[in-house]
Amino acid sequence: MIAIDWFAFVQVFAAALTAAVLVVGFYALGLRLLVRAGRPPVVAPAEFTDAITVISEKEARRAEKAAAKAAKRNPLTDAQKRLALVGAYGSFSVCAAAVVGGILLIVFNH
Repeated sequence: MIAIDWFAFVQVFAAALTAAVLVVGFYALGLRLLVRAGRPPVVAPAEFTDAITVISEKEARRAEKAAAKAAKRNPLTDAQKRLALVGAYGSFSVCAAAVVGGILLIVFNH
């Protein structure tokens, strides 16, 4: 007869849910702070085949121009922008540490 340890199952479920919420939350916070710091991530268009629509070079230039214009309108001082940038990198570091910690738990605790 197979015995299932339901408490262990609940522990793993709670840990996975908590880790997922924290990683996604800190990543979103990092992106928000990155934008507030005046450095929005602009992704260059990729060329795909089939039915995937991509933006043209003209639309990409327009998006970069809009991002630069929004950065100029940023009401934050230089010190506040620098603090937001440090906070963004800190948030991304927390995400990376959580992922690396999870991988280390899997590899060395198995």
